[in-house]
Amino acid sequence: MEKLFKLKEHNTTVKREILAGLTTFLTMAYILAVNPNILGTVMNRNGVFVATALASAIATFIMAFLANYPIGLSAGLGLNAYFAYTVCLGELANEAEPFRIALTAVFVEGIIFILLSFFKFREQIINSIPQNLKFGISAGIGLFIAFIGMQNAGIIVNSDATLVDLGSFRNLDVVLALIGVIVIAALVHYNVKGAVLIGILAIWIVGMILQACGIYVPAEGTSLFPSFEGGLAFDGIKETAFKLDFGWAASHIIQFLAITFSFLYVDLFDTVGTVVGVADKAGLLDEKGNLPRVGKVFLADAVGTTAGSLLGTSTITSFVESSAGVAAGGRTGLTALTTGVMFLVSLILSPIFLAIPSFATSPALIYVGMLMLMSIGKVKFDGDIADSVGAYLAVVMMPLAYSIATGIMFAVIAWVILKVVTKKAKDISPVMWVVFVLFALRIVALVTNFQ
Repeated sequence: MEKLFKLKEHNTTVKREILAGLTTFLTMAYILAVNPNILGTVMNRNGVFVATALASAIATFIMAFLANYPIGLSAGLGLNAYFAYTVCLGELANEAEPFRIALTAVFVEGIIFILLSFFKFREQIINSIPQNLKFGISAGIGLFIAFIGMQNAGIIVNSDATLVDLGSFRNLDVVLALIGVIVIAALVHYNVKGAVLIGILAIWIVGMILQACGIYVPAEGTSLFPSFEGGLAFDGIKETAFKLDFGWAASHIIQFLAITFSFLYVDLFDTVGTVVGVADKAGLLDEKGNLPRVGKVFLADAVGTTAGSLLGTSTITSFVESSAGVAAGGRTGLTALTTGVMFLVSLILSPIFLAIPSFATSPALIYVGMLMLMSIGKVKFDGDIADSVGAYLAVVMMPLAYSIATGIMFAVIAWVILKVVTKKAKDISPVMWVVFVLFALRIVALVTNFQ
């Protein structure tokens, strides 16, 4: 362990690292319930569960042995919502198996990131994007995730008159989900490790008690109680693994590239922001504020994403919940190794994770959405007008247009145009010009309905 992870150099021990890894897993484990619920709207839920657990383990192992950082990885919230709701149920709703196209885009994104990880392109890209836009995009994704969580629980429902409306409190799903948000918030206040996961399990248990008492009636053919009668849910992987569709991508190249770029763009913010934040908390940044071996960190993310797309899940990214393990003393890859092992162990518990209902996982989405929305406090609205409007459009367009990609597109296009109009074109880097052109082509494709 000392040779692999340099424990003494990082002033830590095997016991401390293992406990930190377990802590990180507890704070991340909710994704094993949330991801199948989100991607399960367009894919086989059992297959998504297995793919998520395996891809998370693979990526986290790479982080452990290659980068030696205490960071866990799994399917990113926001990216999975974009995958299911924007791409599959939105842009590709008329296609026979839209999830195959989306998985292909994720695969291509992963390959691009693997190539970029051998150079410093990802760092250059992220450094070229204005800070205000970064914060605005993060906040917008937070609102979008929270909105999806509220819809899944029935807190927000469709309305012919006002488009959206408040759900009925006669619906126990609504009541239980709202209680779940309060429970998670209270647990976080008291620094309870694994607060999000405990909140999910607590509300699920309440639901099972209510079902046993005849108060809660689940949908026909379903139950809140897990069933092991069918054995472990491994067969579903056949419905999700190696389902890429390069034929569609080749015949709809502009639309496919736009989808791929959106995955690529959002993943940049998730990974870079999370890694720097966690590393800073762990005291791993150097005196210049840079992260040593950052290329290897990105490579773990990229390989995990590629593996996840082949297995059948959305983009894999570093989790901000890793900061919980760091707070528990994690400083090396042994923490990540422990987290990865726990993802493999979770496979034998698949019936439990797959039985967790939406009203129990929705509070996690709503709470994580709040964490991401906190970035709005870093946005400077009293400075450059291009920065202000760009960030504002990112925040409002994502939930209102029900699309992360649309929010990013409006933010970037408005920022570039306003920089030109205000005679500050010199502020526009070559990278931002490339991004602008790609999104402009996307608008042309939408206007002409070119597919």
